[in-house]
Amino acid sequence: MFFSIIIPTYNRRPILEKCLRALEGQKLRAPSQISGYEVIVIDDGSTDGTLEWLAENRPDFPHVQWLEQAHQGPATARNRGIEAAQGEMIIFIDSDLVVTENFIQAHADGLKEGEERFKSDRLFTYGHVINTCNFENPTAEPYKITDFSAAYFATGNVAIARKWLEQAGGFDPSFSLYGWEDLELGVRLKKLDLKLIKCPQAAGYHWHPSFTLDDLPRAINREIERGKMGVVFYKKHPTLEVRMMIQMTVLHRLLWGTLSLGGWLNEKTMAGFLQWLIDQGKSQFALEVARIFLNWYNVKAVYAAANGEGQE
Repeated sequence: MFFSIIIPTYNRRPILEKCLRALEGQKLRAPSQISGYEVIVIDDGSTDGTLEWLAENRPDFPHVQWLEQAHQGPATARNRGIEAAQGEMIIFIDSDLVVTENFIQAHADGLKEGEERFKSDRLFTYGHVINTCNFENPTAEPYKITDFSAAYFATGNVAIARKWLEQAGGFDPSFSLYGWEDLELGVRLKKLDLKLIKCPQAAGYHWHPSFTLDDLPRAINREIERGKMGVVFYKKHPTLEVRMMIQMTVLHRLLWGTLSLGGWLNEKTMAGFLQWLIDQGKSQFALEVARIFLNWYNVKAVYAAANGEGQE
């Protein structure tokens, strides 16, 4: 197997460096079913000097090539990566993910074991994604119950044969804002009867900075974008399952509307309490509390988009 690792990125230069150095440090077992690998970075219109940094440090990254595009979102970026890929096997990770030295080998082993067990190659592997705020040593973070994901297909850490992506039609570029482009492709992959193989040995550590109040405007905007893209998802697959996923139900309106007191609990009224939690060293808990009103923003955005509000 030859692997092509596809990484879309947008203004994440510091953590992208750690991501790429970890991929250059891969240890492949000999003899192995792996014939080699490449890393394809697609810069989605970054303004933080990512492309200049890649060019300046080219000798440090012999496996890496990069493409650039105007800011169009990760769906378009990943499709470009697939088109440029030389490998028959594709690994998708995010540019803020730092992997262990046996990452590629673990995915390869998982794919081989899955084929032997099910007597079929209609499968893909999904590795652990472990959230961490530790920039200096992200791989020191232990796996936590909050890191569990029930997603069928999520591009944070997944390995799949290129042919299945092509048969499913690739990522839908209609998902130009934040959210859902990978899960929507997962719906189409599921129709091809592909099995999900959990592969915890292929661990990736998803770094994000500790939560501060300065993050709230961006977080709110992401929830609004996610709501809009959720409706794009539902229009393609109008099922109850998708409605539940994107929170487009009366239950979700009642739940988050009630918990947020109809929006009275928000980034302004809760700022003091959230800052107090942060000052106590509980920034992650502060973020979980903030999700009360962040989810309310999302639900409102879903219904606004479904009703055609704010559409050009």
